[in-house]
Amino acid sequence: MRSLIRRAASDAAPRDPAPSRLGYRYQRLMLTPGFRGTVRIGVPILLIMAIAGSWYAKPENRAALAATIAETKQSFQQRPQFMVQTMHVTGGDLAVMTDVAALLPQAFPVSSFDLDLEQMRADIEALAPIKSASVRVGQGGALEVQLTPRVPVALWRDAGTLRLIDADGVEAGQIMARAERLDLPLIAGDGAEDMIDEALRLFAAAGPLIDRVRGLVRMGERRWDMVLDRDQRLLLPSEDPVSALDRVIALNDAQDMLNRDVAVVDMRNTNRPTLRMNEEAADALRRVNTTINDGAGN
Repeated sequence: MRSLIRRAASDAAPRDPAPSRLGYRYQRLMLTPGFRGTVRIGVPILLIMAIAGSWYAKPENRAALAATIAETKQSFQQRPQFMVQTMHVTGGDLAVMTDVAALLPQAFPVSSFDLDLEQMRADIEALAPIKSASVRVGQGGALEVQLTPRVPVALWRDAGTLRLIDADGVEAGQIMARAERLDLPLIAGDGAEDMIDEALRLFAAAGPLIDRVRGLVRMGERRWDMVLDRDQRLLLPSEDPVSALDRVIALNDAQDMLNRDVAVVDMRNTNRPTLRMNEEAADALRRVNTTINDGAGN
C-alpha cells in the first residue's frame, strides 16, 4: 500500500518544462537568421546539387543532355518566323550589287540566327566603291542590304593606274582609260589624293581656263602644277595656291599671256612671277638678239 502511495505521488509531481541542453542550443541556432536560412534553403540546394552532380558525372547522361539542348536550340532557330527566304540589295549599280551579292548567303532559306549581320556589313564596306552599308533582316523574311556608294569627284593617276577618288580622298574604284570618265578632273603625283579638297578648289577657281586645264600634278607632296593644253604649266606655290591662280587669270585677261609662246608661268614666288618661253620662241629670241648684237657691232 505504501509503495502504491509513493508511486502515485511520484506520478503526480510536475514535469520540468526546460529543454535539454542539445534542444536548447538547437532552438538558439534557429533564432539566428543565417542558420535558419541555411537549414531551410542551403541544405535542399546542396542535396539537389549532389544528386545532379552524381547524375552528370556519367558520360552517357552528359551526351544525352547535350543532344537534347542542341535539338531544342535547332528546333527553335528553325521556326518559320526566324527563316530568311530571300535578299534585296539596293543603292548601287549592277556591278557593285553583283560584288555585294557574292558576299551574302547563296542558299535560302537560312535561319537568321546563322547570319552574322555585323560581319557581312564589315565585308561589304571593305569594297572600294562602298562608303557605308546597312544590313538587316526585314519583314517577310528578307535580308535587306542598303548601300551608300562613294561618289567619285576626281580621277587620280597613280603610276599606271587610274583610280576614282571621292571627296574624302578614298578610292572608289578603278578605270582602264581616261576616256571612261572625262567628266572628272584629273590629278596626279604622290600624295595628291590627300589634298583633294585643295585640288577641287583649284579646279573651281580655274574659271575661264577650265576648258584648257588637263589636270593637276602634286610636286614633292608640297605644291601643285596646273597643266594646260599646248604643254603649258602653271607652277603654283605651296601656300595659298588659289590666290596665285587668280593672279595668273588676271594677268592673262590683261595681257593675253597664255596665248603667247609661254611654256611655264612660275608663281612659286608670288612677289615676282616668272615666265619661261617654249623652245621655239626662245631660239627665235636668241637669233634676234644675236642679229641685233651683230648689227650693233658693225
